Amino acid sequence: MTEDANGALDINGIMRYLPHRYPFLLIDRVLACEPGKMIRAQKNVTMNEQFFQGHFPGHPVMPGVIVIEALAQAAAILAYRSTGTGPGGDALFFFAGIDNARFRRQVVPGDQLRLEVEVIRIMRGIGKFACRALVGEDMAAEAELMAALRRSVPAAGRADA
Repeated sequence: MTEDANGALDINGIMRYLPHRYPFLLIDRVLACEPGKMIRAQKNVTMNEQFFQGHFPGHPVMPGVIVIEALAQAAAILAYRSTGTGPGGDALFFFAGIDNARFRRQVVPGDQLRLEVEVIRIMRGIGKFACRALVGEDMAAEAELMAALRRSVPAAGRADA
């Protein structure tokens, strides 16, 4: 399964939308997606994550900025699907802003992080999203994120990149 009728995506479908790869691809599955409205995704948090080596030895906690990045990746998939912008090519959605970020619960190995993102608005290639990260029914983090579409992205490794 790459995509089903509910807009769910497996890892192969996710990698078609996002340029991120290990160790920075932070979404394991898209559970549902309704372009222009919402996306629900998940991240399975395991002790094998590289950031746990230093955050914190003996008391592993997923860094809050990594939780926000996972939400931003979910928002990017929603932005692509909402604008009809195909993955790859010369266009990428970039993280453009964050407002009202709050962290409510630590995320630790063994947790399953549910990422819920709703469109606030998307106009002229800029999207604003209401985002929540949950473990079970507990809120781990919430924020409003912005993403901006950039066309003619320089190729990796070029001097002007």
